[in-house]
Amino acid sequence: MSELGKELIKGMRNAIAHVEGKKRASHVTTVEVTIPETIDIAAIRRRLGLTQAGFAARFGFSVKNIQNWEQGVRQPEGSARAYLLVIARDPKAVERALASAA
Repeated sequence: MSELGKELIKGMRNAIAHVEGKKRASHVTTVEVTIPETIDIAAIRRRLGLTQAGFAARFGFSVKNIQNWEQGVRQPEGSARAYLLVIARDPKAVERALASAA
C-alpha cells in the first residue's frame, strides 16, 4: 500500500475514534478574525437599496435596532458587527443561508 493510502486509512481511523469519543482531535485549526469596532449600517443598507424596515426584515434585525445603530444611540455587539460585515461583503450568500433555514 502507498504512503498516501496508509495516511488516509490512519486519518479515517482517527476520525472514527473521535466520533465515538475514544480520541480527541489531534489537530485544531485556529483562524484569527478581525471584527471592526464600528460599522456603517446605513451605508450597507443604502447600497442594497433597502429601507430600515426592509433591511431589518431581510436579515433578521429589529427595526428599532437598525434605527438606534444608524443614529449612533447604540453600537452593535461584536457578533452583530461580524454578521453585518458578512452582509456587506456577500448579501446574497446570507439570503441563501437564511432562505434554506426556513
